[in-house]
Amino acid sequence: MFDLGERIIFDQQLLNHEAIVSRISAKQNNKTFTNEYIQKCIYLVNIGSDDYVNNYLMPNNYPTSNIYTPDQYAAVLIQRYSQQLTTLYNLGARKVVLFGLGPIGCTPAAIAKYGTNAKPCVESLNNLVKLFNDRLKPLVDDLNNGLSDANFTFINFSGIAAPLNAVPNIACCRIAGPEGLCIPNSNPCLVRALTAWFDGFHPSESSNKILAKRSYNALLPTDAYPYDISHLARL
Repeated sequence: MFDLGERIIFDQQLLNHEAIVSRISAKQNNKTFTNEYIQKCIYLVNIGSDDYVNNYLMPNNYPTSNIYTPDQYAAVLIQRYSQQLTTLYNLGARKVVLFGLGPIGCTPAAIAKYGTNAKPCVESLNNLVKLFNDRLKPLVDDLNNGLSDANFTFINFSGIAAPLNAVPNIACCRIAGPEGLCIPNSNPCLVRALTAWFDGFHPSESSNKILAKRSYNALLPTDAYPYDISHLARL
């Protein structure tokens, strides 16, 4: 049970995908066709923020911050992530995009809860994210080198989002309580391009457009590693 409600964990999503692949294979009655079809697909994987926001940073609810140092926790997450991505590969995936974690210390909810000491963001939280993100490039290299025909790539969410820190870190909607969600039936801001965040945790439409554009066609060499999504699509 998740503190904000039910969710489908990544392991279960992989089981669900396995069932879908089996159904496709049975429908086509051609396993070779199914494998070739799956290998052309581009998979987007964007997980990890809740492991921090709704687990590691909630010591009254979960023991992880008492069990692991920040560096140990990042290592444990990456180890499990590697196993799950290998499972995805074994199900046929060959083109996989891994999004790094965003700057959780810059969210309106985090700033309201922790304060920033006159700085733009909560640096201690962004340092936690960095420990995880810094392990993603080596993970991509390990997967690409160790798995035949694998094409994993990393999108630097925090790096792409860095210029957005110049925009006031306020939410586009009025927030209800510590969950950081919008007050039900409330009206959002009229000009969403003026806010980097829609609610207390989630990027606004304008932020997501920037992320999507630079993920597909990298603006800077640091946006993607080893290549952006447009390059991945051509492989």
